[in-house]
Amino acid sequence: MQVTITKLRQDLFRLIDRALEGEPLEFTHKGVVFRILPESAPDKLARLTRQTVVATGGEAAEADLLKEMEAEWQKDWAEL
Repeated sequence: MQVTITKLRQDLFRLIDRALEGEPLEFTHKGVVFRILPESAPDKLARLTRQTVVATGGEAAEADLLKEMEAEWQKDWAEL
């Protein structure tokens, strides 16, 4: 995404957040193009948010289901 230096100044934190998500950010100042990108590629798994698991059968059943789901996720993530 290319923005003016004025827009960069106005929306610096929002634009930097977008760059952290992997979108290259460019702006021009005095005829020179600057590019802002994170040093390393963003980790998509780190941005995942935990979801509450609701299961019938009480807390024990819910805990068992959560353990089973986490075990499957670990197997899937290990393949990435």
